[in-house]
Amino acid sequence: MQTYQAWGWTALGDPTRRAIFERLADRPRPVGELARELPVSRPAVSQHLKVLKQARLVVEQQAGNRRIYRLDPEGVGALRADLERFWIKALANYKAAVEQRQGED
Repeated sequence: MQTYQAWGWTALGDPTRRAIFERLADRPRPVGELARELPVSRPAVSQHLKVLKQARLVVEQQAGNRRIYRLDPEGVGALRADLERFWIKALANYKAAVEQRQGED
């Protein structure tokens, strides 16, 4: 079973979903507005939003007859924590390599 973080990274691997994600990072938006800004149809944007929602990267809320999408802070936080874990490991490995090299001199 994939974790939500893995689903998030997979979902963001698609350039259109990444573009939608970036626009929602600026501010919440309805589907129609996103579709006007992208070279894909409104139904395609809806399908991409469905994937992002399943990956817990976006949430929606009703506003009259429209649905407004925004980033899901919990899902984005999980991705950030995942990336932080990789970054810390990479820095520790870099430090060890530098220290080993200095010890050889």
